[in-house]
Amino acid sequence: MDWYPIFLRDMLLFKRKLLRLGYLFSAMVVPIIYLLAFGLGLGRNVAFHGQDYLAFLIPGLVAMSSMNNSYTWVASSLNLNRLYFKTFQIFIQAPISPFGIMFGYVLSGIVKGLFASSLIIVVGYLTSSTFKMSLIFILVLLINCFMFASLGVITGMITKSHEDTATYSNFFIMPMAFFSGTFFPVEKIPGFLKPIIYVMPLTHTNLAIRHSTLNLQVLSHIVVIICFSIAFFLLGLKLIRNYRE
Repeated sequence: MDWYPIFLRDMLLFKRKLLRLGYLFSAMVVPIIYLLAFGLGLGRNVAFHGQDYLAFLIPGLVAMSSMNNSYTWVASSLNLNRLYFKTFQIFIQAPISPFGIMFGYVLSGIVKGLFASSLIIVVGYLTSSTFKMSLIFILVLLINCFMFASLGVITGMITKSHEDTATYSNFFIMPMAFFSGTFFPVEKIPGFLKPIIYVMPLTHTNLAIRHSTLNLQVLSHIVVIICFSIAFFLLGLKLIRNYRE
């Protein structure tokens, strides 16, 4: 349970943010803009996989929102704690194992990702009568939050300044948000780009989260994101264990 102080600290800070009305809007504003611009704009005039575009778009926005919030909050928090506030050094010197530090940060990222995703889910139910959630949806969402929170730890540990976190987001997170099947099916992407697209973790999240029944194809996508999650977690744990600043 040595992870609990790390998790509790982030949750107390998160609770303070929830009391600010601006935080709720900041968590929702980008997905809501996309929902209004693409979902309600195209509406039912476009159909993918036998469903209207709005029903297709909402799961992608949920996946994107969980990615952005799980990753960004952990990466920024760890970066600031390590380079500016120096609280990360206190965690290292305290009787807390590297696993406890890693798990505490990842768990707090999961909570923040789920919170932001739940806001989009509520909007989805209000705007689309065909939007539905399934057990696969929930499972994939949880794994996705875990995966990108772990990636956030990696970024927070390797960046040399707070500005570097934005650089990593611009080169990795933003392209995934637009080209991993969030706004249009992956099969619509030109063939020469598909090998790159299928390397992106969010692609497999989007492909899995839109299915309500488990089959071999869906299972393969879940296995891929689990493998990414384990790899990111172990790499983040190694970086914390080898920390020498």
